[in-house]
Amino acid sequence: MVTEKKQEKKQEKKHKLKIIPLGGLGEIGKNMTVIEYGTNIIVIDCGMSFPEDEMLGIDIVIPDITYLIKNKDKIKGICLTHGHEDHIGSIPYLLKKINVPIYGTRLTLGLVENKLLEHKIDDAQLNVVKAGSTINLGCFKVTFIRNNHSIPDAVSFSIDTPIGTIVHTGDFKIDYTPINEEVMDLGKFAELGRKGVLLAMSDSTNVERAGFTESEKTIGLKFMEIFKNCESRIIVASFASNIHRLQQVIDAAVVNGRKVAISGRSMINAVRVSHELGYLNAPEGTLINVNELKSYKDNEVVIITTGSQGEPMSALTRMANNDHKKIQIKAGDLVIISANPIPGNEKTVSRVINMLYEKGANVLYDALTQVHVSGHARREELKLMLTLLKPKFFMPVHGEYRHLMQHAKLAHELGIPEGNTVIGKNGDVVELTAKSIGINGAVTSGNILVDGLGVGDVGNIVLRDRKLLSENGLIIVVLATERGTGKVLAGPEIVSRGFIYVRENIDLIEESKKVIKKALSKCEEANVKEWNNIKMAIKDALSSYIYEKIKRNPMILPIIVEVKPDGFSDMSNLEF
Repeated sequence: MVTEKKQEKKQEKKHKLKIIPLGGLGEIGKNMTVIEYGTNIIVIDCGMSFPEDEMLGIDIVIPDITYLIKNKDKIKGICLTHGHEDHIGSIPYLLKKINVPIYGTRLTLGLVENKLLEHKIDDAQLNVVKAGSTINLGCFKVTFIRNNHSIPDAVSFSIDTPIGTIVHTGDFKIDYTPINEEVMDLGKFAELGRKGVLLAMSDSTNVERAGFTESEKTIGLKFMEIFKNCESRIIVASFASNIHRLQQVIDAAVVNGRKVAISGRSMINAVRVSHELGYLNAPEGTLINVNELKSYKDNEVVIITTGSQGEPMSALTRMANNDHKKIQIKAGDLVIISANPIPGNEKTVSRVINMLYEKGANVLYDALTQVHVSGHARREELKLMLTLLKPKFFMPVHGEYRHLMQHAKLAHELGIPEGNTVIGKNGDVVELTAKSIGINGAVTSGNILVDGLGVGDVGNIVLRDRKLLSENGLIIVVLATERGTGKVLAGPEIVSRGFIYVRENIDLIEESKKVIKKALSKCEEANVKEWNNIKMAIKDALSSYIYEKIKRNPMILPIIVEVKPDGFSDMSNLEF
């Protein structure tokens, strides 16, 4: 028995520790990191991101978990740093493929549980862990360390592995006056640094910003000032999971004698879960239903809503569009957008602000006055973290490539050699030993696109087609051929959608028909009978002609209907 254990330990020493980011590197959001040693895997976070502009019709983007599915028997658990969507948003989709234990703090799992109810998942293995506690997952010992972020119950991780200690900071900032909770456990990070940290992985989001991130309490003081001097209705848009911000809006409303109504499904769910678990405090009678707003004067209410990122279906955007069923923007309303646009969302946020102004609302956002502070550490805080941890190796995480580069440079300034720093990409296999770190190969990674109930059924080709349709429209070419011979019996008929208005472009349509007939004649002369080849000939000929005439590239869809010649009259019964 003793000999077997010795052999097992020797075998373990042969393994290299692998760090495999499946999301969160080279991008903002979609955070997911795999840590693997031998037959043991743990996963840190399981997030989503919002679609980019060119991802037409896509609801959310989640990481490709092919590697985890292939290695599902090795997975000991998923550890969550906090309850923001970019860290928990993919969990329902992962659990539908792999049912593994999930570990997180109370609020984090409360928000996860709410998501699982929406997806009708009732067999999840959710395990609440308090900050300061340690759990054993296979060969890993994971300690949850209290930190500060823009949501309560956020944690960092210290992970004891067979070759040394890894620290993953998660999203954090150092806030000495946090809202309704204790300060970050800096003493624990210092203790880890004294004992020796093999590898540190640290949040890079705000590395380009000098100094320290302001305390969340500064926004509370600003809200008090704004609310005190306002006689109109107040609408505050924020992230639904920014519980600290919601608390400060409620506090300012209570002090100024205002009731608070919640709008937006995700906001309602976040407020309900946080209130039930005791992370959001509101005196009895403060929270009202949006249906009750008419019972109060404008200077007696505050509306907290979703839509800080200009999302098309969010409550604030629908208000700005006059599409909201219960709330309409009125002249004189004060709208506070208490969030900064996520990179890529600047245009949509700007569009919503313009629409609000057109409705006569007054709008406050961070470019005008400070109504938002970040939940992420700036350069001086990042320096402090690295100084406390004193890691041998460093891997920046959570940021676009430029953020990772800047964070690596910051580490070099603090004395960590360039050779001891790795800037990875999603899918890279980062191998770590007690003496070295480097990238050795890659695994399957990338984006899985979620469109309604469809997961992964929309890929690059579909997105390309959607983009083409949105920009240049569609031409459908319909013709009937004789079964067996391929002889054209009727057509071609041309149907246009989103390309041109047919009745005002008769000449172009008629010339297009001639081009198609000429292409068909060439196919007949060459004895081409394969439908796909005939369709390709039609597409090529018509595409060249249209581009030559009007410099457009519509999608061209030939439809060949094979029929019996007897009883066939015309194509007038074909409708599109």
